[in-house]
Amino acid sequence: MSYIPRAVRRTLIAAALLAAGAGAAAAAPAAVSSRACETGVAGQAEIKPLQPLALNTSRGRFAFQVEAAVTPHTREVGLMCRKALAPDRGMLFDFRGPTDNVAFWMRNTLIPLDIVYIRPDGRVLSIARNARPLDETPLPAGGQIRAVLELAGGRAAQIGLLPGDKVAHRIFPQ
Repeated sequence: MSYIPRAVRRTLIAAALLAAGAGAAAAAPAAVSSRACETGVAGQAEIKPLQPLALNTSRGRFAFQVEAAVTPHTREVGLMCRKALAPDRGMLFDFRGPTDNVAFWMRNTLIPLDIVYIRPDGRVLSIARNARPLDETPLPAGGQIRAVLELAGGRAAQIGLLPGDKVAHRIFPQ
């Protein structure tokens, strides 16, 4: 999963609308994306050191170890080309301050993910559940965020994560 800058997102949407009008096949981008992973062009090694993060839901407190994507490059590449993500792992995309108009997509992402959009106060704003691998459809946050947490697809439902739940990590106020 990777972050889509606003200008790029607009270009992609315009191109998708143009392609749809021309009758282009929707599966073509996915085929190109999967080849990038096969050739090793995309993707990044695990970002270390891992950082502790906890999600507080009505079902309890759930501990995770997360990679921190804090640079433009690490945020852009994200979990591309990874073939697995353990249930207690994730990636936290820190935008280092409040930001609007954030959307993620699944280009070059081979596994389903739950994308958790987190407000500046550390509360969950919204969740894109089980985002489909290789799907280039933008998944918008729907409001102002500070960070995005990616978890293995289905994990948010397993732990009962809902909008309004609290995320405990050093970048959020206690």
